[in-house]
Amino acid sequence: MALRLFVYHLGQDDPKKCTALKLGRFGLVRVLRRIRDIPLGSVVLDPFSEVAFSPSDRVRVVKRGLVAVDCSWVKAEEVFRLRLRGVSRCLPFLVAANPVNFGKAGKLSTVEALASALYIVGSMEEAKILLSKFKWGFSFLELNLARLVAYARAKSSREVVELQRGFMSH
Repeated sequence: MALRLFVYHLGQDDPKKCTALKLGRFGLVRVLRRIRDIPLGSVVLDPFSEVAFSPSDRVRVVKRGLVAVDCSWVKAEEVFRLRLRGVSRCLPFLVAANPVNFGKAGKLSTVEALASALYIVGSMEEAKILLSKFKWGFSFLELNLARLVAYARAKSSREVVELQRGFMSH
């Protein structure tokens, strides 16, 4: 992988279903166990952030890295209230394809979140590599391709939010 990918792993879900740990076993991400190990200045994917992730985040992702937080959706609000190092960004509207949350808007697995961000910043091949490790991985791309392509063409976070509104209204 050309980009530095990290997962802050809290161990709250079934390890057999954990996409982050599987990516770690393949050497595609570095699994972090302590909050202080999150690289300063990296982009942290945070579903509660008020700033949308966009192609304009590419420079920061290339320089500092991309971080996903692997936690239970049940405890997500509590986890993201912690002071995480890095710059917080929320992924735009996407639909999950993972077996646990299939068809649910926004309930992405860690691999779906990382692959989405990679796709949006123009690293489509890296996104496909991550998704290829899961039987259902390419279903995620099929479900979201039009949205991902549109988000990847956006110029700013504001433009991503406008596109998102359009997708959500359909």
